[in-house]
Amino acid sequence: MLQQVDAVYENGVLRPLAPLSLQESQRVRITIVDPGAGQDLLDKELIERARAEVSAMTDIPTIEEVRALLSTIRGSVAEAVIAERGEY
Repeated sequence: MLQQVDAVYENGVLRPLAPLSLQESQRVRITIVDPGAGQDLLDKELIERARAEVSAMTDIPTIEEVRALLSTIRGSVAEAVIAERGEY
């Protein structure tokens, strides 16, 4: 399970700012990320994951192939993704 919540450090204790879906006495692992620096870390993780996925690809489309496929989408790409996922 992965949860991300904001917390405040007060009197030596981390206090979550939102309810947690945890059992009483459940052990968890906490990663501390300063919100100012945290986005950079998330961006780096996303970029590294994308690089690994691209490196593993055996058939990489050309820009012309991508443009041809994108040109078949009516409306915006966001609308197409939402429709494909069935999220209305």
